[in-house]
Amino acid sequence: MADMMASCQEFEVSVHTSPGLTCGTFSRLWLNLIGSQGETPPISLSEGEHLLPGSSRAVRVRSSGHFGRLLLVRLRLEARTGFPDLNWHCSRVEVRMLADGPETDPEVFLCDRWLRPAEGDVELRSGKLCLLNDETEEKLKQQRLRQLQHQQKLIRWRKFVDGAPQCVDMSSVSELGPNLSYTNTSPPANLHYLNGFAGREEAWESFTKLETVFAHSGHQNNIAKFVKDHWMEDWYFGYQCLNGCNPLLLRRTRRLPPNLSVTSDMLRPFLSAGSSLEQELQKGTIYLLDYEVLDGVPANVVNGKQTYISAPLCLLHLNLQGQLVPIAIQLQQTPGPHNPVFLPSDPGCDWLLAKMWVHSADFQCHQLASHYLRTHMLGELCCVATLRQLPEPHPLHQLLMPHVRTCLQINLRARASLLAAGGVFDKAIGCGLDALPVLLSRASERICYGSLCVPDDLMERGVDTLPQSYYAQDARRIWDALHRFVISWVDLYYRGDDAVQQDSELQHWLTELNTHSFNNSSGFPPSLRTKAEVSKFVTMIIFTCSALHAAVNFSQLDFALWIPNCPAFMSRPPPQVKGSVKEDDIMSFLPDVNSSVRVLMVLTVLSLPAVNFVPLCHYKEAVFRDGAHRRLVAQVQAELKAISDDIIERNSQLELPYPYLCPGRIENSVAI
Repeated sequence: MADMMASCQEFEVSVHTSPGLTCGTFSRLWLNLIGSQGETPPISLSEGEHLLPGSSRAVRVRSSGHFGRLLLVRLRLEARTGFPDLNWHCSRVEVRMLADGPETDPEVFLCDRWLRPAEGDVELRSGKLCLLNDETEEKLKQQRLRQLQHQQKLIRWRKFVDGAPQCVDMSSVSELGPNLSYTNTSPPANLHYLNGFAGREEAWESFTKLETVFAHSGHQNNIAKFVKDHWMEDWYFGYQCLNGCNPLLLRRTRRLPPNLSVTSDMLRPFLSAGSSLEQELQKGTIYLLDYEVLDGVPANVVNGKQTYISAPLCLLHLNLQGQLVPIAIQLQQTPGPHNPVFLPSDPGCDWLLAKMWVHSADFQCHQLASHYLRTHMLGELCCVATLRQLPEPHPLHQLLMPHVRTCLQINLRARASLLAAGGVFDKAIGCGLDALPVLLSRASERICYGSLCVPDDLMERGVDTLPQSYYAQDARRIWDALHRFVISWVDLYYRGDDAVQQDSELQHWLTELNTHSFNNSSGFPPSLRTKAEVSKFVTMIIFTCSALHAAVNFSQLDFALWIPNCPAFMSRPPPQVKGSVKEDDIMSFLPDVNSSVRVLMVLTVLSLPAVNFVPLCHYKEAVFRDGAHRRLVAQVQAELKAISDDIIERNSQLELPYPYLCPGRIENSVAI
């Protein structure tokens, strides 16, 4: 920026309204310029200068004394008497100093936001993003501070559940204002064949009736049809642990849980010939699903009847064919004579029902822990902390907000509907309103930082090298591409690790996150000391709010459309002895007709990508069109495109494709 040191300087200011049909306003605009040594008096556009969509309005502004270097443009809307008080979306303001000699290029003050009369003064700055320590003007440092103080008054914390990450202290989407809310345009959901079952409180009569409903509701879903055809097969049970809608729980175990009542002799028939349980544990071919987080969680009452959830342990074996198959299931955590261990050699109905209990438990953990807690609540946590502690000129504010902004609106709506009295959790899911705070609190206690970082998580759980582990393969490639992108972004602004340590805004941001998130034993870093730590932490947030959300959200209908594969609760208690269940009894364990269908209707809506969705690392914000930023964005987009092409090619060779982490299908943020 050129210095403008003379007194009585004159400027031409051009105000640009964004082109959207509703971007104009009837209100009067006042503006003044702020320099390093003074500021111009407020001036308004003339009476005939309307702020119309796509328009550009010019006004001349004169300083009355020493002005110094142009730093800020201050805007204020004033509602006109007798006209509607409409918001105004300003694209940018351009300022050019009028002086003798060649015409100079204007300075551009990006706005790209809505303004409201009630908001008061809004200050725009030109120039590049920078850290607080790199600010050269005291007025710009003060402007950063004023912005944060303003945000901290508007955006406050509230406890949703004891022991879980906190949320924004608002009751409705209208409180967000236009800059934190958005319009999500989804295609119409086809609920035609499900609506008519909403009043049916009775149990399902037969598999034939289920098949008839599925023939209409799932006939266009090839993955759901594959699920229906193979859900009883052991190899497909294991496949879903790796590539279903909840691929986050399976882990290798070298030591059996002490409360799992199995012996080597009991499991020998299901292992490789000549091998033993001890040998397989040592080789690393034994895997565990442990739903202890559900132990003692109160089950819901649906349609006036008690429902049931269990806390099973399930042991799986990676066989010589490269298949992961279940070999033992215990339905409750406490061993005893009334808590048998079910085996593949048991009567078919016993073994099938045991696997259904595992899937029902997985449904609870998927919905509340893997989906809502790990993506929605974590995204909202990061959004609120970013708004409160990182001012807009901070490079990490600009990088993070496109990925977390939508969480506020999405979660406000979820807390007012899905998670509220009368919502689907209250009326149709085993973990109802009494269980919800218990499970969210327990799941929060068990989250560790490493489990949110893909390379650490996959390696720690021992699923990084498993054959057919497509979630693991795709997640790792996307993480690596995002990580390289974030490293390059961080390199633009942090000259070394000392710059990280001296960035007080960054450290306050992390403190805010830790104060309002998980417990002290979660392993979240208490401070960020190096560029590498910053890059990893920011990558974790971006991946969680984009790719992880895509994997756990957009897959759920595919695996739930065939109701026995994913029961939202069980209608009878777990069997206490073997051999007591006949084929006709299986249906009586499933949720009632109306609750099953209500869950499917919700999942149908949640699984539809928005018509106007923004793909991963595609940014609408003007700051990403800057030269250095544009190059980084183009590079990561090219990497993600190559990953997409590889996944599409691989999926074309698979009988059952894994499409959920194809980058072209991943939203840039939690968008539904």
